[in-house]
Amino acid sequence: MTIDERKAISTSVIQNLILENRGKLSISGVLDVLSFDDQVVMVETELGLLTVKGENLRINKLSIDTSEVIVEGDISYLAYSDKETDKTKGNFMSKIFK
Repeated sequence: MTIDERKAISTSVIQNLILENRGKLSISGVLDVLSFDDQVVMVETELGLLTVKGENLRINKLSIDTSEVIVEGDISYLAYSDKETDKTKGNFMSKIFK
């Protein structure tokens, strides 16, 4: 995603990530939880796919009504990726794990 494309993202989209002591991650602007286990949580947000990696991960709060998710555990990695790229990855990943 180029800088111009990032600037073109609507200013009405608000996304908050609050990481407390690498043990509790609060995410707002969540559209869907695509997959999760104790090492990886993949969340579709309004700004793209968010991948959270760590150990002993668990979802303590999931509210699609308020678009919030809280992940707890030993969090070591957070990364966004573009929605267009994720669609092809999601298809590939879903084929592997089916």
